[in-house]
Parts: sequence; C-alpha cells; structure tokens
Amino acid sequence: MAAEAQPLLGRDRGGGQARSDAAASQELCIDQAVVFVEDAIQYRSIYHRMDAGSLWLYRWYYSKLYQRVLGFTIFLILALAFVEFPSSFTRTADLRYRSQPWQPPCGLTETIEAFCMLVFLVDLSVKGYLVGQAQLQQHLWLLAYFVVLVVSVVDWTVSLSLACEEPLRVRRSLRPFFLMQNSSMMKKTLKCIRWSLPGMASVGLLLTIHLCLFTIIGMLVFTIGETDEAQDKERLAYFQNLPHALMSLLLLLTTSNNPDVMIPAYIKNRAYALFFITFTLIGSLFLMNLLTAIIYSQFRGYLMKSLQTSLFRRRLGARAAYEVLARDTPEAVGVNPEDFLRVLQKTQLCKIHKQAIMQKVLSYEGRPMLADEFQKLFDEVDKDVIQERPPKPQYQSPFLQSAQFLFSHYYFDYLGSIIALGNLLSICVFLVLDSDLTPGQRDDFVLGILNYVFILYYLLELLLKVFALGLWGYLSYPSNVFDGLLTILLLVLEISTLAVYRLPHSGWMPKQYGPLSLWDMTRLVNTLIVFRFLRIIPNVKPMAVVASTILGLIQNLRAFGGILLVVYYVFAIIGINLFRGIIVPPGNSSLVPSNSSAPCGSFEQLDYWSNNFDDFAAALITLWNVMVVNNWQVILDAYQRYSGPWSVVYFVLWWLVSSVIWINLSLALLLENFLHRWDPQSHKQLLVGTHQINYQMSVELMFRDILEEPMEEELMENLHKHPYLKLCR
Repeated sequence: MAAEAQPLLGRDRGGGQARSDAAASQELCIDQAVVFVEDAIQYRSIYHRMDAGSLWLYRWYYSKLYQRVLGFTIFLILALAFVEFPSSFTRTADLRYRSQPWQPPCGLTETIEAFCMLVFLVDLSVKGYLVGQAQLQQHLWLLAYFVVLVVSVVDWTVSLSLACEEPLRVRRSLRPFFLMQNSSMMKKTLKCIRWSLPGMASVGLLLTIHLCLFTIIGMLVFTIGETDEAQDKERLAYFQNLPHALMSLLLLLTTSNNPDVMIPAYIKNRAYALFFITFTLIGSLFLMNLLTAIIYSQFRGYLMKSLQTSLFRRRLGARAAYEVLARDTPEAVGVNPEDFLRVLQKTQLCKIHKQAIMQKVLSYEGRPMLADEFQKLFDEVDKDVIQERPPKPQYQSPFLQSAQFLFSHYYFDYLGSIIALGNLLSICVFLVLDSDLTPGQRDDFVLGILNYVFILYYLLELLLKVFALGLWGYLSYPSNVFDGLLTILLLVLEISTLAVYRLPHSGWMPKQYGPLSLWDMTRLVNTLIVFRFLRIIPNVKPMAVVASTILGLIQNLRAFGGILLVVYYVFAIIGINLFRGIIVPPGNSSLVPSNSSAPCGSFEQLDYWSNNFDDFAAALITLWNVMVVNNWQVILDAYQRYSGPWSVVYFVLWWLVSSVIWINLSLALLLENFLHRWDPQSHKQLLVGTHQINYQMSVELMFRDILEEPMEEELMENLHKHPYLKLCR
C-alpha cells in the first residue's frame, strides 16, 4: 500500500507545483500588464526588464514618492546658485548700496551637492539596470547623464581640495542637464528645436545679408564730408567704424534705438529717413515676421512628429498589455474584462479616469475585449475631467425653494458683477479726486462708508450662495472660493479698521496706530476689491474662453518654460564668470563718471547699477532686461566700455536665443493650441461612460484627429523586438 501511495503522492505534489507555477505565471502577467498600462498612460518606452523583481523596481522608480524626491533634489541643486559664492542674499542689487552678502562656509553647499549627486547616482544606476546593458548604448541621454555626473564629481573634488577657492566651477553650468534629462517633454522640445534650426538658419542668413548690406551702404552714405556737418555727426555717433555701424543697425532691427539713430541725419535732410525706414521695413516688419512664420511652420511639423511618437508609444504599450492578457476563448481572442479590472486596480491612475475606464469595461458584460476596443479605453486618460457639482440642498418650504432658485440663478452672479464694477468705479473716482493730495490731506469719510456698504453686500452674497448651493456646492466653484476668500479678508480688514479707528465721519483723519496707517489699510482693502472684480471673467463667455485657454496652455507650455529656465541658468552662470566685478560703483574707478557729468541716456545717468552679474539673482534680472530689448543698448554700451568690445558677442547670442528663437517657438505652440481651443466644437465634450462631466483636452489629444494611427503590423513588429518580452502568440 505504501508503494502504491508514493506515486499518488508524487502526482499530487507535481499537480500542486504545476498549479503554483500557473498562479505565479498568471500573477506575473498581471504585473507586466500593469506596467505596460502605466507606460502607455505616461507615454514611456516599454523596452525595459520584465521579470518580477525588475517590475517592482520599475514601479518604485516611477512612484510619486521617488519622483518627488528626485524633483526636490533637482530643485535643490539648481537653487544652490543663489546661495553659493557669489551669494544673492542682499537687500538690493544696486552696486552703490549693496552690502557685503553672507557667504556660506566652505563645505556647506558642497555637502548638499554631495547628497544631490548621490541621488543622481542612484537614479542613473536604476535606469541603467532597467534598460539593460544591450539597450544602454542606444540611450544617448543616459550616456550623457553618466558623463555629466562624472565631470561634476571631479569638479566637486577639485573644489574641496582647493578649499573652495577655485576660480571656475564647471559643474554649475552643467546642473540644468539634470532637469532636462528628467523631463521627456523637454527632451522632445529640444529635439524639435534642433530639427527646426535649418529653417531658422536660412532666415538668419537673410537677416545677416540684409544687415551687412545696409551697414556698408550706411558707411558709404554717412561719410565724413567737408561741408555736411549732419553727416559728420551721424557717422561719429552711429557709423564711426564697421563694427559700430553693424551694432547700431542691429539695435535698430530690434527698434530699441529708434528714432535716435536716424535723428542726426534727418535733421539735415528728410531724404535720409528713407534709408532707415527701408531698413526697418525689410528687417523688422518683413524678415523678422517671416522668421516667425517659418518657425511656426517648421516647428508645427516637428511637433506633430513628436506627438506621433507619443501616440505610437501609447498604442505600443496598450498593445503589449493586450498581448500579455489576451486568451483564446471559444468566442474570440481577447482580454477577459475581469483580468483587466484586476490590472486597473493596481494601476497608478487618477480615480475619475479609472472609474470612467471601469464603466466602459463593465459595459462589455463579460465578453472578451478585442484589440481595437482595448486601445480605445486609453483615450479616456487624455481627458482633463471637471467633476460634476454636489447636489443642492433640498428645502420643503415653497418660499425657501423660490429663494434657492433665485440665488442660484446665473442672473444673481451678474448682479454681483455689476456691484463689483460699481465698487471699482467708486475707487477710481476717489483716486482721480485725491490724486494731488497727500494721505494726510485726504478725507476718506465717503470712501470708508462705501467700502462698508460694498463689503456687507459681499458678505450677504456669500451667505445666500451657501444657502442656495450648500457649502460643498459653493466650494466646488473656483470663482466662489476666490470670492469667498477675498470677502473674508476684506471683512477682517474692515473690522480691524473699525476697532482701531472707529466709525468714519466727516474730516476723518485719525493718527496712525500700530504698523499700518489708516490710508495703508484702506489702500489694501481697495486693492483686494480690484482683484475681486476679476469675478466678472466667467460671466463674459469670450473672455472666459480666453482665460481658460491661457490657464490650460500653462501646463502645455511647461516644457518651453523649462527650456527657457535652462537657457537662463546657463547664460547667468557664464555671465557671472565673465562679468562679475566688471561694473564698479561711482568713486571706485576712474572709468566711472559722476552721475551729473554722465551723458544723457547712459548707464550711469539712468542709474542702471542694478543690471550687473555680481550674483546669480542679479544676473537673471539683467538677462531679462536684455531679453525685453527695451533700452538694451544702454547695457551693451556699458559692458563694452568696462570689459571690452568682445562682450557684445555674449549679449547678441543671448538676444538670438531668448528673444528670437525661444519667443518665436513658444508663439508657434501657443498659436496652434489657441486656434484649436477656440473652436467651440472642441472646447468641451462629454466624457464617455459618465454623465454631466466635461473635460478640456491635453496637447496630445488636441492633435489626435490629425495624427496617423499606427498599423497593427508595425506594433507587432516592435513588440517582437522587445529584448525581455516573449510573446506566446
């Protein structure tokens, strides 16, 4: 009997092991599908390790906690530029009044850097392991990540060995790389910019030819003559030599020195104005706008390519999840809805989007989902959901029901907007009447009474809306939250004014008590009232569409903002290394004329001493002032005099990168986004599977109708190339 029992026991153990292996295999398939779904949602590459341990590490890497730690680390290492030598911890950037800033001791910022680089080392190690050695050579960003990290560590070691007295820190200019490599959208934007450079270069060449041609003509026309004093003055002022003439016309191209550059010759003869008008028409109004049009056309095409790649990643990740979950059934080959619901429960996804997808999956009533049906589930993720409002309170009394209908009607919002407009107009009237009076001479009796009346109305409006909509219904409207907070602040300020200064009366000018005078408190109240007037925006439909479009574009333009931040950071660090200490305050150098003897319109006469590169914060503001190009010739002239003519190269490069390239690129995306959002058919739609829930489209969904769907053969071909995924079918 024992001998007969042993084979049976062996068969039981073998069957149990087989069932255990099948369960483990099924669980691995579920985990793989979870990762593929998350990759599809986030437009990530699916070419990474797929074993159980690697899947856990992969999900940990993209968890909110780790990504927040990594984001904070990037922010921390970038913010060190404000603390490191030269420190920005001074009250003013004006060289005449700037006190000696606090400088951190050697080793403090270096310790923070060491922590940041340790996090980056862990980040690089995890990424390198997950993609595998075979795929690592194809990831140029990871290889560059390794090089930048090695250079930073070497430079950090040199700093400590020299007791933080080294003249140049190379790693400071490399820090923005950590921001770029962590943003897939910034990488795509950078690639689009690189692809758009040939088109920009063609127009740039035309601009260069235009600039050089008119420079030569100007040098020939405004030559020093024996009798024409106007031509002498024009040449000595703006066409003294070829580089000076070239710079003068470059400034005229930005219209910053117009009409100053034309006036000396125009005084003598009207005909000379034709030279400058022709140059401006061709350069500023034709070629610069042509550059904008070409950049828009080129970048829009490459943006479509980038979005096409994102769509392909979405479809590839979804198809990979489908292939992992698909089973052969008597009905058809497809994904069991119960299996996908298990996947969805583990997936990191917005609760509302998850519910919408679940509702759509349940609508199949247990029938296996086909490949096309499975792909369409992921379209719900691109919809930015606006949640439906909480239900209104239920009142039994007919009177209360009528009051609820009245105070929840949009006409009541219109009445509030009219009251806010009247409040704003009353403030404007008193600002005009009291414009020539000092605060001590003003009689704020009438304005004080009006403020009390308006604020009491705002408080009554708040209470009535809460009565009509309920507390949570009231708070579900962002405009109501904005109004409510301002109303509470206004009420607190008015109560404080009443407690300190009593009731207003004729000739009401009490002495100051406490940190704020009566006029300061009144001015603060009126400022908040002006902000409250913004409530009118949602009530004017065209204005509301524009405002919502602008707010929606902020998220889609984050990549452009990141690129601009990187450029600002790098140019600021380079500017500090080149120009720190070049500009010296009056009295410290024989090169600096006194303010009274300085030429009109010069750096010294205009008190531009705050435009310097003596610390990181001051460098950022200086670069901003140059990017705006208003009076940037003053800054260029000063740095030419103090540091030499070569400084022009730095500022012209900054103008090209910031004012010409970046502004036009951001304008291209802004126009495309705005034109599509302005279409009333695409502004708001219903979310599939839900009721009374609207959404606004992301940039990927916005262009989905003009993107080409990838073919099934192409998807399967790429899936079979996956180095770590073995498909059974």
